[in-house]
Amino acid sequence: MRKIGLIGGMSFESSAVYYRMINEAVRSRLGGLHSAEVMLHSVDFQTIVDMQKAGRWDDAAKRLSEVAQGLQAAGAACVLICTNTMHLIADEVQSAVSVPLINIIDETAASMKAAGIKRPLLLATRYTMEHGFYVNRMAADGVDVMVPNAEDRTLVHDIIFNELCAGIILDSSRTALMGVIERAKAEGADAIILGCTEICLILDPANLPLPGFDSTAIHANAAVEFALDAAKLESRAA
Repeated sequence: MRKIGLIGGMSFESSAVYYRMINEAVRSRLGGLHSAEVMLHSVDFQTIVDMQKAGRWDDAAKRLSEVAQGLQAAGAACVLICTNTMHLIADEVQSAVSVPLINIIDETAASMKAAGIKRPLLLATRYTMEHGFYVNRMAADGVDVMVPNAEDRTLVHDIIFNELCAGIILDSSRTALMGVIERAKAEGADAIILGCTEICLILDPANLPLPGFDSTAIHANAAVEFALDAAKLESRAA
């Protein structure tokens, strides 16, 4: 089994979801008491948030690159950045290591393309919704992403940072997010991207008025597929 390297802590609420999903998937695939070979480096999120607010993306890239290099040196065969927002600097992190960086945007786009999705709504942090890195990368994969209007973008961003990242789940916020989804549906959205790794804490992709794509689950499953590829080969050889 290949070792999975996780760059987590952004926030630790969603990193815990990654750990659980990855291990549940390995146990489901291999049976018994099997679990994943996982290494998690959880950073101090406040330091990353300070960099985000100040626009210090170069400093953030340097920090996460150092973490990725440490995971590779410890034996990780792949690296995941366990947050959508920090994929803004994913290319820089990938260039710092020789093992694959499994990109959450690419994996989510592939899942939507396989399902025939053309015009999904992106629910994410302001950085992910407003910086071009996410929408442009999706467009290169043939997916035309919608983002909420300015007021709704503020609403979604605030729910993520003020509530979900602090482990606070409010029914009123769930209702507000459903309102954002209904407005997008009326404007032609054909799916919903849970494009922040914390949004799965408040929205169930199976209980939305449009097909839901949970980027956290998609990313975690991609890591498991990578990790078990070697295991499958060994099983066949035996």
